[in-house]
Amino acid sequence: MDNARILVVDDDREIARAIEKNLKMEGYEVVKAYNGLEALDALVNSNIQLILLDVMMPKLDGLSTTMKIRESKNIPIIIISAKSDDSDKILGLSMGADDYITKPFNPAELVARVKSQLRRYMHLGYMDDVRSSKIQVGGLCLDTDAKQLEVDGEAVRLTATEYKILELLMTNAGMVFSAEKIYERVWNEPAYSVENTVMVHIRRIREKIEINPKEPNYLKVVWGIGYKIEKH
Repeated sequence: MDNARILVVDDDREIARAIEKNLKMEGYEVVKAYNGLEALDALVNSNIQLILLDVMMPKLDGLSTTMKIRESKNIPIIIISAKSDDSDKILGLSMGADDYITKPFNPAELVARVKSQLRRYMHLGYMDDVRSSKIQVGGLCLDTDAKQLEVDGEAVRLTATEYKILELLMTNAGMVFSAEKIYERVWNEPAYSVENTVMVHIRRIREKIEINPKEPNYLKVVWGIGYKIEKH
């Protein structure tokens, strides 16, 4: 993961420089942008493995930038925002972000979240319990070598986080996983108050794999316990 190239997007140049300094100390390359339009240009001109993205920016804000990026790319996006309400976090995750950290942040925590996201993005599919390159559940087919999902024969784009959640649940079809267990297995971090975070990712996966997300055929909630992929 050393030498991974990270795009830092923040209109506050001092914050951008401070983040750049911390990331370079960890061996990462850094590209900086100061608004959403510059961020989109940087993605065209540089090979980026992760994006740290401020929300409140001129020309194109962070949430709009996230939605635009998600039209074609699944690289990890960590939203950085001064807003700490759960509703703001849920909105950011709903737009396609993989993680959310609030200002002011501990530099060590930021670096830890970056490393966690890069592990999932750059080393997808290395779970010990995945022995077959394809996992089939009904019309869902997850190719763990190609890191691709097909739903009824049609390719569906997943973010790195969505992929890992679906891989976990499909590999263990029929088993119920609590939000805390999903978080620990996918994020590789202790789980504290993670229900909303996991719920948003579950909702996004449903929108991609279900004909009617409100009446899911595959990804079911077991009320008061957790989530599972229904066996077919």
